[in-house]
Parts: sequence; C-alpha cells; structure tokens
Amino acid sequence: MTPGGTPSVTAEFILRNTELASPPMVPELTLHLATEITPLWEATESELQQLGLPPPYWAFAWAGGQALARYVIDHPHLVAGRRVLDIGAGSGIVSLAALWVSAATVIANDTDPVAGLAIRMNAEANGLETGLSFAGRDMFDEPTLAEDGNPLFDVVLAGDVFYERPMAVRAEAWLRRHAAAGALVLVGDPGRAYLPKSGRLHCATYQVPVSTELEDREIRETSVWQITAETATPAGS
Repeated sequence: MTPGGTPSVTAEFILRNTELASPPMVPELTLHLATEITPLWEATESELQQLGLPPPYWAFAWAGGQALARYVIDHPHLVAGRRVLDIGAGSGIVSLAALWVSAATVIANDTDPVAGLAIRMNAEANGLETGLSFAGRDMFDEPTLAEDGNPLFDVVLAGDVFYERPMAVRAEAWLRRHAAAGALVLVGDPGRAYLPKSGRLHCATYQVPVSTELEDREIRETSVWQITAETATPAGS
C-alpha cells in the first residue's frame, strides 16, 4: 500500500494480466478481462496478496452481471436519464451498460479498490466516462433516502451478489430498503444458493456462456429479477 492507503496496483498490472474482449452476452462493450484464469490467480497469490488485496473478481464477466447488463441494454427506458447505483460492480459491466443506454449518472460500487481502477479503464475503453463515479466502500448500512424524503437512486442494480450467506443477508435487506424508498431494484443471478426465494418478480432468463474454470458448466441459466420491498407470503402458508 502507498502511504495514503491506496493500493499500489497500476494500470500496467491490469493490462499485463488481461486483454480487451467483449463478453458473450454484451458485444456492445469491450472490457479488460482475463482470458486464462490460472495466470491471473497466480498473480493474485503473489502481487495482490502481498498488498493485502482480494482476488481479482473484476477481471471476469460473471453470469449475473452479463445477464443484467443485457437486460438493461435491451430495456433502455428503465435507466435512461436516471440516477443509477451498481452494487458489487466488479468489471463495471452493468454500470457501463447503464451508461450505454444514457443513464444520467452511475455510481459503481465495489469494496475492492482495484476494481475502481479496472472500471475506470473499461469506461475509457468504451468512451463512457461521463456520468460515472466509483464508490469504494461497503454501502450496505447507508441510507436509501435523501434528506427531502426522495430515494437517493432511481435504479439500483446488482449482478451476482448472493453467493455467500453473510453478504447475501445484508444485500437483501438493503436492496429491499431501496425498493421501499421507491427505487427500481434489479438483480442478475445464475441460481446462487442465497438468492431470495420470495419477494422477487421474474424479468428475464438468459443462457449465459461462462468459463468452466469459474463455473461448473459452460452455460449458466441466469435470470434477472426485480426485488420488491417486502418478501412475499408463499401461497398456501
């Protein structure tokens, strides 16, 4: 780490370990992505671990993010001209999809500071810097309403955030608070274990090509859901 607490990972590190490529479901965008998982994870074990940084989730186009980005591009009216928050932004694929269809502003949120650098580089590669900012902190305890009582964001997007219980519990509660505040809350998920089982509305399903080095199959059926303010009561209960 540098004296100011900023990771000493540079653009050169990202360029050395990735290539510009278009995710299968989102050919409109090009991202700095790892084309071979093993060399990058080896780099993680050496350079990134020495800096106390997490694994490079930002270097892969995960199924949930691909599906959600595809849905946003195919339904531009949902975000055009609106204030958007992208949680667990990773590579920034969802953030950039929102900007691609003319979101007014997008905050890409990820607790990994290297993701912030990768997102800025990906935005530059696509000419989508205008309106984009990065929030490199845990936001799950932050307010969802502005001082005037209106929602802080018009749209909240989250790709593939329900993969482990502690994060999923906090994410679900916070996303429902945003929905209660009046925001449209959309998540992309390939059937992770901790995806909420109720209080969700199905929007679309995609067959997303993925790397077998990341997933247990070549295609992940991945859905986009709208998260509602409250969990639904199962029929017959």
